[in-house]
Amino acid sequence: MFVRQPMRVTFKQPAPVTPPDPAEWVAPPISGAWSASACASRAPCRVDLAGATLDIWPLYLFHEKPVTVNFAVDRYTYCDIAANGGKRIVLRSRDLAIEETFESLSRLKAATRYRLPVLALLTRFFAPALAKMNAGLTIESHSEAPAGAGISGSSALMIATATALNELTGSGHSLEKIREIAQNVEAQVIRVPTGAQDYYPAMYGGVSAVELTPSGIVRKALPVDANELNRRFVLVYTGAPRNSGINNWEVMKAHIDGDRAIHRNFDRIAAIANSMRDALESRDWDSAGRLMREDWSYRRKNIPSITTDEIDRLVTVARRAGSKGAKVCGAGGGGCVVFLVEPETQERVARALEAAGTKVLNARVAPRGVEVVKRAANAPRKPRKGAS
Repeated sequence: MFVRQPMRVTFKQPAPVTPPDPAEWVAPPISGAWSASACASRAPCRVDLAGATLDIWPLYLFHEKPVTVNFAVDRYTYCDIAANGGKRIVLRSRDLAIEETFESLSRLKAATRYRLPVLALLTRFFAPALAKMNAGLTIESHSEAPAGAGISGSSALMIATATALNELTGSGHSLEKIREIAQNVEAQVIRVPTGAQDYYPAMYGGVSAVELTPSGIVRKALPVDANELNRRFVLVYTGAPRNSGINNWEVMKAHIDGDRAIHRNFDRIAAIANSMRDALESRDWDSAGRLMREDWSYRRKNIPSITTDEIDRLVTVARRAGSKGAKVCGAGGGGCVVFLVEPETQERVARALEAAGTKVLNARVAPRGVEVVKRAANAPRKPRKGAS
């Protein structure tokens, strides 16, 4: 159970298949009286350890046993939906300090540009079900991920928001279907293809191997002790990327266009990711550190601008303090960097990085994925079992 202020909502973790007892889903109103049902949700961000970019279709179809390895961290994104007593649709981001209002759901659907496209486009997707409710809504989001951090704050927010809207409307989509919806809508937002790996930590929490196969994408939980992993990583934020255009699109285009060097690099990245999975499962942390270094070297070969002089300096500082491996999270060019360390050197590495002028984030493995609570105007309801 967790309580987040100032929204004042107590959450319970829903089981992926069999919902818990309805009494566990009762929560006090967020603020004021509710004239209709309402939902609140949260989902964790993630740190990727190996295999990034392979998860973009169709890249993984061209490599042997492609897999991405990542883990959820307790930097959360939130979505809070309240009936506002009218017909207006109010979209609000607390962390961005942005709000936009539409006089009705039909006005939101008719708009061609949005200041908060994640909230707006997901609302549009669920518009047919929302229209049946015949009520105005205020949809508020918040993210604990720093700007441009590369820890999948936008993807986690997609999962949190889509899950809340799915529950609010009773649409009955399964969690995997919500992933598909979120991934497609996020592609509409950023206007380039999106990968699949970012959504699974938000969906399930813990440590994951995301298997990418011609028959579909499968998430496997890895038996890694969260407390041990917590003692073995340091996460820092170097600042927002200096070039927001740095992403996976360019390397994807080069791969599709037949760049043999990039193809070979991805062959190695896929092999490294499989070895990283094995290392984590066998608690071989020396190999995990070596593999992280190798993954980072091949990612730099694919996109040299993924790093910066500042990131290279921090990697050197951390190595001298005892770090076993390091890599940028996400598309790089800034944002977060994760370091693997021995438990006895964790504090020393963190202090060295702070002394070097970067911000060390207080982050731990998030053991659970998206959590949602639904309250009705008259009585508590049991959440619907997901179905595709």
